[in-house]
Amino acid sequence: MMITDVYVDAHAANEIETEVICSRLGLPPKIVARADEVYTALAAAEDPIRRGKRVLYLTRNKGAFLKQCPGTRHYMCCGYRILHIGSFCTMDCSYCILQSYFHPPVLQFFVNHADMFQELDQALIQPVIQRIGTGEFTDSLIWEAWTDLSSRLVRRFAGQDFGALELKTKTTAVEALKRLPHNRRTILAWSLNTDRVIRSEERGTASLAARLEAAAGCAAHGYPLAFHFDPIVIDDGCETEYERVVEQLFSIVDARHIAWISLGTLRFMPDLKPILQRRFPGSKTVYAEFVTGRDGKMRYFKPLRMRLYRALAAAIRRQAPGVCVYLCMEDDEVWQDALGFRPAERGGIKLMLDEAAVRHCGLNPEGLRAT
Repeated sequence: MMITDVYVDAHAANEIETEVICSRLGLPPKIVARADEVYTALAAAEDPIRRGKRVLYLTRNKGAFLKQCPGTRHYMCCGYRILHIGSFCTMDCSYCILQSYFHPPVLQFFVNHADMFQELDQALIQPVIQRIGTGEFTDSLIWEAWTDLSSRLVRRFAGQDFGALELKTKTTAVEALKRLPHNRRTILAWSLNTDRVIRSEERGTASLAARLEAAAGCAAHGYPLAFHFDPIVIDDGCETEYERVVEQLFSIVDARHIAWISLGTLRFMPDLKPILQRRFPGSKTVYAEFVTGRDGKMRYFKPLRMRLYRALAAAIRRQAPGVCVYLCMEDDEVWQDALGFRPAERGGIKLMLDEAAVRHCGLNPEGLRAT
């Protein structure tokens, strides 16, 4: 979507990044004293969520840039750390949790990068393996037309030995990254889904074929890759369709370049359902067999999840038996059924992924032992 309005927090008006972004967009900034002024303008729209994807709010992050992934104690988390660069997205996926996470959601980007890099540098000198990503509250690469932040992050991670940066996307905005001296410290990752789900539920995203071609191009430039089958949408015929996605993936991308693959089925807080029904009246995703999970989220009935995980894990292993495969936010029972082991048997999910980061990114093994 095209950005039509740029709001700037008065406290961020003098930041260099603010000037750069406004210049690249060619839009006059509207200076506001408080974020409420932006929210009020969005709330008046017929569809505040869609409107929020066309309005950019530049502000300062007043809290920590590095955060732990917001997992839950009821399901196993991988120890991922979030680099909070901004929030929301220009693409429009029906199931996106950000629609109900922010009120109202607005395309927000933090411009106090000097503070961010100072915090990041302090973290990266610690002799422990860290996996850090920017794609939790936004898509990592939607910002490429307006800022060179991703390029700066790739260069910064290239010069250290303990951290792996993961940039996760549904776009193909990778051309600027191909020219960088990345030193294999950055993993470029794509969310994958079936062609049917992409067409019906992921508006404004790149096609499956385009994502995989972009990934292969990045692998040719030496980048390690990752893929996330998340959210997997369960419906009639989906097992065969997802197996075809696996076949397509490995027909285009050499398994030796893949650091890890995650599997996670659709899950959402109950308050997302009416939003999805209103904004995507043709979508059938919320009418499946859901139950309330221990974390309060709506989840597919566990036997359905396990059956599909088993099929996908088997399909991946046939093509790439050595690739690290993990489940996102599932319990021991599901792991045992789908993958044949419990994470604790291999030191936990964090250790599994840390070891994969060491292998594919060349991180310092001494750092691994220090975790």
